[in-house]
Amino acid sequence: MIRQPSRHCTVELQAAPARIGHVRRIVSAQLRYWRLDALVDPTALGVTELLANVHRHARPSKHCTVELWVLLDQLTVSVHDEDPRLPRLRTADDWETCGRGLALIAALSQSWGIRPEDHGKVVWFTLPAPAAGPEGVRTVRPLWAPPPLEDAHPTAGPRTLLPGTKVG
Repeated sequence: MIRQPSRHCTVELQAAPARIGHVRRIVSAQLRYWRLDALVDPTALGVTELLANVHRHARPSKHCTVELWVLLDQLTVSVHDEDPRLPRLRTADDWETCGRGLALIAALSQSWGIRPEDHGKVVWFTLPAPAAGPEGVRTVRPLWAPPPLEDAHPTAGPRTLLPGTKVG
């Protein structure tokens, strides 16, 4: 199955601290415009971490591009920079004040990765995108599922049913 982007956004910037906050606000506003409010916080956190890595480590330039794509059921966020050196996931010691960025990306995302390119690299992560629920209500499928609740006995009291649900 070929999946085409249904929504796409690109922001180019110099990864300076003031610009990082500005891009975080742009990304948050774009997700709200797309009605993906549930993804604002994890996306803003991930973008902040990736841009902070560009600011701290990228050479020779801090120029980078942030891209957002929503494909059917997935948001992909990527940061392209001009530094060919690939970051590595590592375990930071308790006393260290940095070194947890990629671990944070790995923890908050559905998937993530690093891809070398002709003029630098791309670091990306994905989050599950909302699916249309009953009567157009948009829901986000969690990355984990709580244990199922046991069904209440039919005589235990009233149950709330979604419109269009059949009892039987």
